[in-house]
Amino acid sequence: MLSTVDFECPSQLLERARQTRPVKMAVVGATDQLSMESARRATEQGLIEPYLVGDEKVIRQLAQTIEWEIADVRIINTRDETESAAVSTRLARDNEVGALMKGHVHTDTLMRAVINPEVGLRTQHRVSHAFYMTAPQREGSLVITDAAVNVAPTADQLMDILGNVVHMMHSLGNLNPRIAVLSATEQPSPAMPSSLVAEQVAQRAKDSVAGAIVEGPMALDNAISAEAAAIKGIDNAVAGRAEVLLVPNIETGNALFKAMVYMLSATAAGVVLGARVPIVLTSRADPPEARLASVALGAVISNYEASQ
Repeated sequence: MLSTVDFECPSQLLERARQTRPVKMAVVGATDQLSMESARRATEQGLIEPYLVGDEKVIRQLAQTIEWEIADVRIINTRDETESAAVSTRLARDNEVGALMKGHVHTDTLMRAVINPEVGLRTQHRVSHAFYMTAPQREGSLVITDAAVNVAPTADQLMDILGNVVHMMHSLGNLNPRIAVLSATEQPSPAMPSSLVAEQVAQRAKDSVAGAIVEGPMALDNAISAEAAAIKGIDNAVAGRAEVLLVPNIETGNALFKAMVYMLSATAAGVVLGARVPIVLTSRADPPEARLASVALGAVISNYEASQ
């Protein structure tokens, strides 16, 4: 870690999640202590009503270890992670739960079940990922999409990613988010293909995406720094005030969110969008604050979707 500042779970996100009823959330593979601790903390915070999916014997042993009374918690016994993923997606498909949380299962195993065309959770939207980033002693948040699922999205795929994140921002109460389509320049150029794609996405968004302000291509500094934008004479509604960064590829997004985590102690709340329910996709390396924030984000989105 380059930053020694303690991580913080964003209070505004927790408060928004607490404003509605706890979400029924399946913990896919609740068979390690980290997953169980995360589920317990989210339950105690009033964010979720957990469905613990996995080896029941292991789950009960872990509950004793962490001193969590689960007599009233539903447990669904499964033999392995493949069955855990299949059972959890079925719970969501049958509307028994409103969200999923990745536990002790491989991401590939879970996502294969989610995108299964016959029995999964696919919709007309492309599945994508978003990080809701907050940092200690800094106001506001910054959303990065997609840093985890789509590797090298085309313009059409970026439009789906854009639609997903607009929906997420609306669930958070931001009905007109400012979104920068990133490249390394504001001047579209064949020498930089991402700038041409960003220009196309921004133009298409102006014609077809309601409830968002989208500009691109934009370099990172001009998207988030009003001073940099002013010096370079960039004057649009997003310049220096971007709330969402739509990145051109997974390398950009991955490097950007990790730089914020390790240099600013930023909390990265991560969720998969575009499926029938939000999917909280945490990592073993995530601090407890990020895991709780991710669950809170999933709960907010789930409750918003249920109200529509």
